[in-house]
Parts: sequence; C-alpha cells; structure tokens
Amino acid sequence: MNKEILINQVIGILEQSGFGVSERCNIRPRSFDIAARRNERLLLIKVLSNIDGLKEDTAQEMMYLAEYLEGSALLVGEKTRDQTLEPTVVYYRYGIPSVNIDTIFDYFIEELPPVVYAAPGGLYVSVDGSVLREQRIHKKLSIGAMASELGLSRRTISKYEEEGMDMSVDMVIRIEEMFNTGIALAIDFLNVKNTNVKSRSHPVEKEPGTIIRSMLSNLGIEVIPISQAPFSAVSFEHRENINQDNVSKILTGFSEYSGTMMKRAKLMSSISEVTNTHSMVIVNGHCRSEMVENTVLVEKKKLDAMDDFLDLMTFISEKVKKT
Repeated sequence: MNKEILINQVIGILEQSGFGVSERCNIRPRSFDIAARRNERLLLIKVLSNIDGLKEDTAQEMMYLAEYLEGSALLVGEKTRDQTLEPTVVYYRYGIPSVNIDTIFDYFIEELPPVVYAAPGGLYVSVDGSVLREQRIHKKLSIGAMASELGLSRRTISKYEEEGMDMSVDMVIRIEEMFNTGIALAIDFLNVKNTNVKSRSHPVEKEPGTIIRSMLSNLGIEVIPISQAPFSAVSFEHRENINQDNVSKILTGFSEYSGTMMKRAKLMSSISEVTNTHSMVIVNGHCRSEMVENTVLVEKKKLDAMDDFLDLMTFISEKVKKT
C-alpha cells in the first residue's frame, strides 16, 4: 500500500469517528501530514509506509509542536525494515507511538485500545498486579505454587504483583487462561506524557523562525521557531506557564507577498481551525490583501508600529470579524 492510500484511510477513519481533519500538509519539509481534533483531543499525525523512515529531528519537532499545541503526536505506518506492523500493537520511534491502520480502526471506531507494545526483545504487556494477586489468593495458590506451575521464580511472581512488571504476550495468555480473568492493561498511547518541553533540546532553529522571534520579542511575545511546518513559528503572550488557560496562540509565518505565500497561508488557516489557534503571516513589503481564509496578513511596517501583544491580538480580531 502506498502512502497516498494509507493517508486517505487514516483520514476516513478519523472523519468516521467524529474528528475534524485539516487539509493535508503538502509543502516540504513537513513534520506532520494532518492535524485532527475531536473535542479536546488534538492529534498531529505523520503517515509513513515504513516507520523507520521517521528522522529523529522530525520526531523531535512533532513532539515539541504537540506539546505547545496541547496535543499528541502519532505515527501511522505499515512496516519496519524487518517486519510488518502487527495490529493491536504499539511501536515507538523516538518516543512517538506508531501503529498500523488496523489499530487506528480498532481504537477510534471499535473503541478497543491496544494492550501490546513492542520493545527490544519482543512484544510485551503491562499488567494489573493487584488483579493478579487477588486471583492467586482466590484460587488459594501460594506464590511458590504459582511460580512452579508457570516455570518462573518466586521473585518474578512477586514483581508481577507488587511492581506491575511487564510480561511477554505468551505469559499473559497462560496466566489469563489459568485464572480465566483478564490482567492486561490497555495502552492509552495518545496520553503518553513526554518530558516537559522546556527540558528537551529545542529543534534546530532556521530562518524565518528566528526572524519572527526578533520581530515579536519586543512586543512581549514568546516565539517558538518551527522548521518543518507550513508556518515558521508558534507565538503567544509571554507567560511562565505556557499551558495556562486562555493563552492565545498564533501560527506565524513570514514571507514576501507571493503565490507560494498564499498557498501556505491557506493551509495555515485549515490547521489553525483544527488546532484552535490564530493564524498570521507577517508580510515583508506591500500586502495586496488582508486575509487568506482565516489567516491574517499583516505588513511588517504595521507590526513595527504596535506596542504589545494586545495590539497584535486586537489587529487580528478586527480582521477576522470583517470576514
């Protein structure tokens, strides 16, 4: 299956399960292919036939961007270099959960979360140690007797029960058959908490993101340069806690007025609608229009005349109200 078919399948499943989906990011380089939202759930999704094709800097930017937009990064694919991705199994590439199309369908349509994850050495399952202990006691099995029946050590059984040590798939099947009770824990792979974004190394900064930062910093605006997206930065009022409620975030670009800029602005509008952000392109020179769909175009000279973030947000709000 080629990428075109795969991404269309992903979009179809998301739309069927109630997600609003952005236009596809068809401008290179791109860290994600689509943004999707359902209620408070925001996804930034990259689709690759071979998930080993994900580069570390791309993964880093996906996680970084997802953190600032309060969403989750997700990779959907078909295979690795060595094997086909198994359904109901979560793989990880540079910290990003990676699944196949069957797992996407099961999770969003059938509401069946996966329970198996891949790690060096094989496939593993997280288990509920308290349930395991309750079932062992209910069956009047000592730790020693259970260990002997399963061919394990007493210490291993204790770790399963007390520390929730993960098991191989085969061992989970044996134990669940022994007690006729499920002990596997579902993997909520979209709620994996990455290390706080402030403690991670920042993705490589490139122009025009650094140019945007230099222009907006005097307005008390925090700017996060982005190098692999239709926009070049995420901008917001400088605050200690970026996840504070009601922080207005702006997908921000910088460009000469051109046909290419108009295409980017249109795509930014679609993404901003899904991510619940504003969208703005700072135009270097004369601007022949004020808006591209919901993306506000502001001439650099007008920006230079503003005093603070409130001035900028007032400007954006007035332009949006006119549409």
